[in-house]
Amino acid sequence: MKIAIEGCMHGDLDNVYKTIQHHEQIHNTKVDLLLCCGDFQAVRNEKDMDSLNVPRKYREMKSFWKYYSGQEVAPIPTIFIGGNHEASNYLWELYYGGWAATNVYFLGYAGVVKFGNLRIGGLSGIYNGHHYRSGHFERPPYNESTIRSVYHVREYDVHKLMQLEEPLDIFLSHDWPVGITDYGDSEALLRQKPYFRQEIEERTLGSKPAALLLEKLKPRYWFSAHLHCKFAAAVQHGNDGSVTKFLALDKCIPGKKFLQIIKIESEPGPFEILYDEEWLAITRKFNSIFPLTKRYPNFSAAGMDIQESREWVRKKLEERQFKPFEFARTVPAYNPSQRIFDPIPEIPQNPQTLSLLELLGLPYLLDSSPVTGERTAIPASLAPSDTPTYDSEEIPIDDIDEIEEMEKAKEDDPTRD
Repeated sequence: MKIAIEGCMHGDLDNVYKTIQHHEQIHNTKVDLLLCCGDFQAVRNEKDMDSLNVPRKYREMKSFWKYYSGQEVAPIPTIFIGGNHEASNYLWELYYGGWAATNVYFLGYAGVVKFGNLRIGGLSGIYNGHHYRSGHFERPPYNESTIRSVYHVREYDVHKLMQLEEPLDIFLSHDWPVGITDYGDSEALLRQKPYFRQEIEERTLGSKPAALLLEKLKPRYWFSAHLHCKFAAAVQHGNDGSVTKFLALDKCIPGKKFLQIIKIESEPGPFEILYDEEWLAITRKFNSIFPLTKRYPNFSAAGMDIQESREWVRKKLEERQFKPFEFARTVPAYNPSQRIFDPIPEIPQNPQTLSLLELLGLPYLLDSSPVTGERTAIPASLAPSDTPTYDSEEIPIDDIDEIEEMEKAKEDDPTRD
């Protein structure tokens, strides 16, 4: 199986797919799967821009809307995680994972799926210690604070991933596991990014939860992005001889190292994205303590037996051959010749999410109050042209301390911060 790995997408699906197709033509080969390590920017229309943490003057529709609308169809099965520049309102609809467009699958805030006989897991967002132990208290429309905190990794999602026992082949994270630079050519990295030195020495470059997951899960491959450079490492785990091959890639612009194609031994195709039994059993076990306010989750209150949950989930998945529910549009797609004036719900109930929760026997909670945790009716809002919004250019963006600011100052890179 040949897999293409891409760093930060930044909504530029057209160019990434064209690059892969060019590779296929000149090498007379076929890529089976594309993995994207965050900053995917699944922006469907103008209103989604209000949930994208990018200064207003740099906001662009890019090309995802074409795939959402059906004007284009992804030529390669695509799996992505979220980063720190996302249409966070859309990703919240698909918190548990699902099709963001035909043939384009979001792994969820945390998730595992199968592709052929490979198990692929991932964790969306970036680490920020201030919000790590909070619940998911953010709801659209976001304010100047929650538009940033919404993509901060939460312990609840990491805890669920830490319950995995079966081997993983691939894991995706947006920011790097802290300490990963110890296992690669850090001096070459510092020649390229000298302002990383202090963060590396202080053990603050990267994500602490990602490092915990790397140690626990020991996947064969780990792919990341975020820091806009290519970096490779190999982590040997203890005495069992297992090794994780790590690779971080850049963003999709000419001259950058944003794409890598690898070959992994697998069963013969055809391949398709399927639900993972163990992961959905874990999801079912811990959904009763899904933290939807700022309060810390009580993990000890998740009393469901995981083996019983797994047997229950298996029967349900076998009924639909483990296939995810079908893609469904929940809001109008961008139309270059027509503005959207009709009210759009702030949190549409995505049919995929509703169907998955029904399959698992779980309640729908994504529209719960961020204060009380109780479900609440959230009215539709007006189109962006009809409602006041804050000016994001006036908001300091400081999600990974000084790293992003240093990038911006030294490289004048508006998409990095």
